[in-house]
Amino acid sequence: MCGNADANGARAHTELCSEGMEVYRTATLKGRVTRAGAPECLATLGLLAPAVDDAEALVPIPPTVADATLVHQLEQQILEQQQAVFAMRASVAQAESVYRSLQQERGEAVQRLTGASVIAAAVEVEAQAAKSEVLTAHPGGGRPEDVLAKSLTYALEAQKRGISQRTLYQHTVRTHGPTLDYIKAATEAGVEIRTVDEVFDRLLVWDRSVALIPDKDSEHHNHALKVTDPGIVHFLASAFEHVWERAVPVVYEPDQQRPRLLTNETRMRVLRLMVDGYTDAAIAARLGISTRTVATHLKKVSDELGSNSRAQLAYLTAQSGLLECPPAADRPGGKRL
Repeated sequence: MCGNADANGARAHTELCSEGMEVYRTATLKGRVTRAGAPECLATLGLLAPAVDDAEALVPIPPTVADATLVHQLEQQILEQQQAVFAMRASVAQAESVYRSLQQERGEAVQRLTGASVIAAAVEVEAQAAKSEVLTAHPGGGRPEDVLAKSLTYALEAQKRGISQRTLYQHTVRTHGPTLDYIKAATEAGVEIRTVDEVFDRLLVWDRSVALIPDKDSEHHNHALKVTDPGIVHFLASAFEHVWERAVPVVYEPDQQRPRLLTNETRMRVLRLMVDGYTDAAIAARLGISTRTVATHLKKVSDELGSNSRAQLAYLTAQSGLLECPPAADRPGGKRL
């Protein structure tokens, strides 16, 4: 075989075939061969050249000479391609310089905030600048009283300016006195507050144009990301809406000091996570409750189903069909487990 073709049909490289070797051997011994009997590979590799005195004859060329000629051509092609690459990179670098300068003028789409005071200042600035809507999500249990007091101030000021406000908590806040006091005061002012078994993460969104989320390496809430990219903020607001739809409103009945606890819904969520293989500690972290509370929920179901081990409880829970039904026991008209 004298050569291989590339994907576009052009010859990528040429191989010296066995027939070509024999013809080249004959040409070297006799000084020439006829053009008709010479394989194409010999001419392509430059090993044969037309004879000066006979148009139908080919004379052998020393391999070192042929090699030098071919390599020179390839080196020239490589040099031209390298120059083209350098020119393209230079042009792209110029465009990159313009792009970066414009991005800096417009401000970064994601800014890292470090330090509790810096984050608090950023929250205050955005809270004062909000014009139409504020969305917040707070995972975990009850919040510190000083944080609740500051949040209530922001909420009441925003309500006076006619700003729509919605807040998501986890069900566990329904047993935390200070957070319930905040919820009662905020809802009386017009803030909508709901609770859910799990909140995806801490989130604040102002006017669907600015969002604040924890940094992935955040510890003790000392690092946060301020996001202004429209696509990212839209995604975060959509995630909030998805959770909001399945959350339960916090409603105070006239004869209630506290809203309904949604104990059964929390218990069903504990069971689902247990069946999925989560440990008590992992369940507690996801639901914002203590490991003791997780153990209490599991014990109550174990006593109800007659289970003697965690594995048996998972099996009996699946067999009982408890997890196939929506957790409606804590809603009006529902039946408690």
